[in-house]
Amino acid sequence: MGGVAARRPVALVTAAVLVLEALGTVLLNWVLSIFVDRQQMSLAGLAPHAMSAGAWLAGLLFGLYLLCCAVVPLRAALRDRAPGRFARALLISCAVVNGLLGAVAVALVGWFAFVVLMAVLGLLVLTLVAYGAPRGAADGAGTGGESTGGRGTGGRDVDGWDVDGSGGPGAAGGPPAAPTSA
Repeated sequence: MGGVAARRPVALVTAAVLVLEALGTVLLNWVLSIFVDRQQMSLAGLAPHAMSAGAWLAGLLFGLYLLCCAVVPLRAALRDRAPGRFARALLISCAVVNGLLGAVAVALVGWFAFVVLMAVLGLLVLTLVAYGAPRGAADGAGTGGESTGGRGTGGRDVDGWDVDGSGGPGAAGGPPAAPTSA
């Protein structure tokens, strides 16, 4: 019961941290765009104004992505229901992006940025694990009948094992074990 009771606060903290990360990302790219514009920096002959606008636009788009990701755990916490498939995929992509950014940040920025990004990654993974699979995915709803795992009939896979892993080929109610020749 402890894990179930703690999932709402974890999801709320995850949502708040993602909002802060979105604001920090937009702020960082805004500062970078100011530096690029004032220093007249260019890359491969690209105009400084284009570089500045690109940094600002990239920060804005990434900030909006993080805000969309923050809506998922917030909604899950308010409804106390697992996110759907698309929402879970969005959180997984956010976790992957945070992991990759952490790997890059340790080289470019330092260990503090790495620790912060890994903490966000941990919160995302904890939120995903705490809520488990979305409703309907675990119990076979939406498949038009009994869940068979898509492998066999009657709740057993092609080898005669129950889909949930209990009972093998010789289990009660299952197909008999194949004869062996000695």
